[in-house]
Amino acid sequence: MLSLVLPKGSLEKATMELFDAADLTVRRASDRDYRASIDDPRIDRVRVLRPQEIPTYLEQGLFDLGITGRDWITETDADVVSLGRLQYSKATANPVRVILAVPNDAPWQKVSDLPEGVRISTEFPALTRRFLDKHGVKATVVPSYGATEAKVPDIVDAIVDLTETGSSLRKNGLRILDTLLTSYTELVANRQSYEDPDKRAAMEDIALLLQGAIRARGNVLLKLNVANDKLQAVLDIMPSMSAPTITPLAGGDQHAVESVVAKRGVNTLIPALKAAGARDILEIPISKIVD
Repeated sequence: MLSLVLPKGSLEKATMELFDAADLTVRRASDRDYRASIDDPRIDRVRVLRPQEIPTYLEQGLFDLGITGRDWITETDADVVSLGRLQYSKATANPVRVILAVPNDAPWQKVSDLPEGVRISTEFPALTRRFLDKHGVKATVVPSYGATEAKVPDIVDAIVDLTETGSSLRKNGLRILDTLLTSYTELVANRQSYEDPDKRAAMEDIALLLQGAIRARGNVLLKLNVANDKLQAVLDIMPSMSAPTITPLAGGDQHAVESVVAKRGVNTLIPALKAAGARDILEIPISKIVD
């Protein structure tokens, strides 16, 4: 039913891991194969292509559904429908930023300080020109095809580039002058395909599974038994997403308690629960959380 296009490159590994966690495992003959498949009746064709091309392909109707960044949607000015943010990226769950960076020793402190004719290298020429025009800066925008930060100061005076942690900028002696855009990874669709009721339902199913897998990250399910007279002491230290599930056990003098908790901190939580009276404690991995 759906043709799907996924991002190749820096987001590729994280995307494949996300689809695997969502029980939508992407199968390819090799990591270099651009053709793929997913064993799901809602998806009949899968391609793995550069994320900067994906918004245009979706707008043109070459695919129904795809994953790309808000940065490339903005750069291409593609008319696509967003089914929501997917809060993951190549290194963290944080968004990436499209930033304007200059050498640490440059005299400029804000965008309007940039002199006329300043040379700026970027993989986002359209986005950069719109930003500079807004600030009244007349610059020479030099398209870049990789290793943008390495071109300062020998080739250009400044760059517009992506950053997630800022480590590459610091390594290359650059500082951020301004942020053009905060970009999340998004699940996006061709507008005409989205208007088809059957395809929209399939798209929303896929979105539900992906969001459920993202939400489950960093969480586990704790299950335990506790005597009635110690139940409140356990509940006082038992975190939960909403409220723990409490079930009386046969015999009437114990309860079973279960709750979704953050994986971080479980190493201190389990001993504390045991000290409060919990027994038979189980820690269970979670692959999805769906409301």
